[in-house]
Amino acid sequence: MRQSVRTRGAGIAVAAVVAGSVGAAMAVASPSPARHQPAASAATAFSAQASAKNVRAWQQFRVRGVARNVPPGSRVTLQQKVRGGGWATLPASMNTNSRSMYNMRVVLGMKGHNKLRLVDSGRRAVSPVIDVWVR
Repeated sequence: MRQSVRTRGAGIAVAAVVAGSVGAAMAVASPSPARHQPAASAATAFSAQASAKNVRAWQQFRVRGVARNVPPGSRVTLQQKVRGGGWATLPASMNTNSRSMYNMRVVLGMKGHNKLRLVDSGRRAVSPVIDVWVR
């Protein structure tokens, strides 16, 4: 009897998750205002890759990539996702080289799953999210 109650409870939880994702998919499928379209194209303006996906606390790793559609010499700044849902700017930035490439040294101390991204100085272009696990 107990096992069937647990199974039924798990089925309800899965159904709620599926129903929630369907609702979210339908919300995404609805037309979005024109002001959101440049942000989608700006997200592809950067390429970003971490040299390691798993690091120890305070271990150095590198984030490198190319900032397309951004002038050479532009300032690129690292941001970290915070629990409240926003992005915090970290004290790690550099200028792109003559080919709009960057190669930044990064050290993280917050353990767990860290989501990072890069933005240019004008906040016009944003990189894809980089996932790094700190143990």
